[in-house]
Amino acid sequence: MSKDVINVDGNDVVVRDDTANAYRGVNWAITVSLIALTIMILFAVVFFLRASTDGKIESPAQASNSNTR
Repeated sequence: MSKDVINVDGNDVVVRDDTANAYRGVNWAITVSLIALTIMILFAVVFFLRASTDGKIESPAQASNSNTR
């Protein structure tokens, strides 16, 4: 059976290859989820600030259309 080394809490641990792949997959999924959440929060803040700059809170579509008038 194939073995691989992963780093858990600063210690190198020898585990089976499928366990190492699962460990890296979970780490990758958590990282991607955090990046997506950060982008969504950034967009929400930008849209809210842009919609409320003139004192009226509008939807993002209304805010983007009001700049063309």
